Amino acid sequence: MRHPRSRTTTTTLLRREAVAAIVPVAVAALLIAAGPATAAGPTGTSGVGDPYFPLAGNGGYHVTHYGLTLGYDPGSRHLTGTAVLTARATQRLTRFDLDFNGLKVTGLTVDHVKAAYKRDGQELVITPKRALRKGERFRVTVTYNGTPGPVTDPDGSLDGWIPTDDGAFVAGEPQGAMTWFPANNHPLDKSAYDFAITVPKDRVAVANGVLLGRRTANGKTTFRWRQTEPMAAYLATATVGKFQVKQYTTRDGLKVYDAVDPREATAAAPVLNKLPSVLEWESKLFGPYPFRAAGSIVDHAPNVGYALETQSRPVYDSAPDLSTLVHESAHQWFGDSVSLTSWKDIWLNEGFATYAEWLYAEQHGGDTAQKTFDALYARPATDGLWAFPPGDPGSGAHIFDTPVYARGAMTLHVLRTAVGDRAFLRILRAWAAQHRYGHGTTAQFERLAERESGKNVGPLLQTWLYGKGKPAKP
Repeated sequence: MRHPRSRTTTTTLLRREAVAAIVPVAVAALLIAAGPATAAGPTGTSGVGDPYFPLAGNGGYHVTHYGLTLGYDPGSRHLTGTAVLTARATQRLTRFDLDFNGLKVTGLTVDHVKAAYKRDGQELVITPKRALRKGERFRVTVTYNGTPGPVTDPDGSLDGWIPTDDGAFVAGEPQGAMTWFPANNHPLDKSAYDFAITVPKDRVAVANGVLLGRRTANGKTTFRWRQTEPMAAYLATATVGKFQVKQYTTRDGLKVYDAVDPREATAAAPVLNKLPSVLEWESKLFGPYPFRAAGSIVDHAPNVGYALETQSRPVYDSAPDLSTLVHESAHQWFGDSVSLTSWKDIWLNEGFATYAEWLYAEQHGGDTAQKTFDALYARPATDGLWAFPPGDPGSGAHIFDTPVYARGAMTLHVLRTAVGDRAFLRILRAWAAQHRYGHGTTAQFERLAERESGKNVGPLLQTWLYGKGKPAKP
């Protein structure tokens, strides 16, 4: 994500089928490591123990697949939905939770048998007819409807289902997925997705992955999308609008789908035309692009104020500039393919994507990364850049603030300077490759950096990621 919850240039203030089969094992291990989410009792916990969002996610199971069937009327802003979650119990379960906020539940079954449920804030608490055994696969079907709206994040911005004048801007970082479908809503839990979204025939509905088809009947069009590579719930989208659509296949075989609000088309076209070259450049630096599909959703949503790296197809609240495109594209590796285990480690997403901007500028006639670093370092110790360490922002209210982005990128530049360019690029590629479709932590990144470089960079990273105030210049 790029903030204020807009992607700006690097010198401005920054705010806020095979693959899926191998992921559950890693996810189960991570859920066990999370502690509170996998307590020994038969009740799945409400939350995975995230220090910043304690109710995010749920313990006791892993969702392998979401099947989301949605219908949306932009005029009345009414949403109907059926969510089918295919999951596996990671412990014996007599009860478990889903994150689901606001909409009315009209039916709920577990393995086609009616189950008892109740609402408790953002938690949908489900008691199946019989207990689920550890390791058992099960299916939850939830039907629901209502008028979805966004949630307000700790920093005051909105995310989730955000209505627009012609549809909806749908972006879920960090909490918003639960505003439009029931989910295990934490990056620890990644799943495959299928979407079937029905809207008026003059609207377009855009989700993640590959467009399987569209069918129009009785004045409505249903769009079917499939995201096979594992995805965290916050990266899902179902954005609706009066979009101009462009589809093509790159020379590397990527299926590109661009959906652009006509009011943003003229400004967006020169930047979107660079997407194939940007992805090719990033693939050379970071390793192969991790998904089968790519593209962009450029909405006209002046009240949103940010863009988000929705998996395979970022969503922009207005026509992006080139730095924003580079940033969101870099997130496909750092944040989407390699995901967080805790929101505390958000610098692994935003610092990496910001540094990708620096590298792109350096290699395409702009300022060197060193010059960008120096300009930032010249800020006085009282500047907001040094307000808190990027490796521990302190709360959910600060995860999209300047230190996470800019000082996070500065940390990577300090590492690059210490180990040299060749070793630094090995580190980036190894990080993306070794954690592809999985998760990573700051401690794992530090160990990898030392292994790949052969140098003791731990103290340097600790200073820049966790030291209070302005670090001494290396």
